[in-house]
Amino acid sequence: MTPGNGQLNKLGIIAKFFKFNQLKTNFRTETIAGITTFVTMAYILVVNPDILSKAIFLQSSGDLFGELVIATAVSAAFATLIMGIYGNYPFALAPGMGLNAYFTFSVVLKLGISWQIALAAVLIEGLIFIGLTISKIRNQIVNAIPECIKQATTVGIGLFIAYIALINTKIIVSNETTTTSLGNLNQPETLVAIAGIIITSGFIARRITGALLWGILATALLSWILGIAPLPQGIVRFPELPTHLFGQAFLGLESIIKTNIWELITIIFVLIFVDLFDTVGTLTGLGIKTGYFNQTGKSLNLKKAFMADAIGTTFGAVMGTSTVTTYIESASGISEGGRSGFTAVITALLFILSIFFIPLLSAIPSFATAPALLIVGVLMMSSVRNINWEDPAQSISAFLTIIIMPLSYSIADGLAMGLIIYPLLKTFQRKVHETTFPMWILAIIFILKFVLVGK
Repeated sequence: MTPGNGQLNKLGIIAKFFKFNQLKTNFRTETIAGITTFVTMAYILVVNPDILSKAIFLQSSGDLFGELVIATAVSAAFATLIMGIYGNYPFALAPGMGLNAYFTFSVVLKLGISWQIALAAVLIEGLIFIGLTISKIRNQIVNAIPECIKQATTVGIGLFIAYIALINTKIIVSNETTTTSLGNLNQPETLVAIAGIIITSGFIARRITGALLWGILATALLSWILGIAPLPQGIVRFPELPTHLFGQAFLGLESIIKTNIWELITIIFVLIFVDLFDTVGTLTGLGIKTGYFNQTGKSLNLKKAFMADAIGTTFGAVMGTSTVTTYIESASGISEGGRSGFTAVITALLFILSIFFIPLLSAIPSFATAPALLIVGVLMMSSVRNINWEDPAQSISAFLTIIIMPLSYSIADGLAMGLIIYPLLKTFQRKVHETTFPMWILAIIFILKFVLVGK
């Protein structure tokens, strides 16, 4: 069956708008690439609500899971559409891994800040990020952070996520004598989680597209078959609006003046920092893969991509989810030939369709997401190779950043320690010229935070 003239005209308009000819791509290739990207990162539809539902709830943990699925999907779809239509990049966005863990475990659960105020902090971050994108301040902040700390932050977040996964599955448990120890591995949920880790790892080893998603589904299916978790009450259902989440960030703004100012500054700084450098690293790697710019990054123009990221974060906060950022999983669609924003548009449309499958997603038990969290931690560990371990200033500050994040249960504390130690060690090396004034400002801010607040 051949397309009619009307359909050909529509395809022609799409091809012209997304510059198919210049980018040497076509409608079929872009569509396949968009589907591939969605399948690869669809695990976030389960993992993000699972993590956030531990902090965002009304009466008990998980009672807003369905609404969080919608907030996740809609935020991802909106930001990805902006990236595709405004930036014409084949990159997809969604609430970021690591940032959702920071929101839940460091901000809400550890500091005791209400989730409404935490969402307000994300909203402020998004607005600040929009301002930083418009101005040149963004570049100054990027240059102020040592490269080793940037890389160490990624590694530390990876360990933090993996640590959370091991604790949630009771593979690692608390111990009065040794603080932590190996748990009782013959518990049903723990055994299924271990099986899920093996299955997911096998999918990764075989380089199967969507390995994390299939790993989650396989683990959930195993738990349903064995009767460890209740079966889904359905598969498809018209979604309910996230009425308990939408606009809560604005209510949080009214209460934000009651929050400790140092804690608030630290929270917003960490959100901006992690999002900023995660986006820079992701876009640089993806951009090189697509051939948009060379290895030095000299042809890199991130302004539109950063703006999509910033608008996505702002919108996501209003919807009721943590920071939205660009996903490295976009590389899967790029590998299928995706080169234009139409790839992102297809991915966004699939995110919208996913909200009709909340009954199925809600039935996936929490421990079924642990394999995906653990593998994400493995993937984030690769940044450790980019640290210069021969330079004590870099290796010590990077190591402290990495190790303190999971052990203190705080991304902010690990980052603060690295930013304080690095300029001091460079001074001891008589290499003050390798530091910058903004770097010292950041170090002093964190020192004051620890001295005045205590932690």
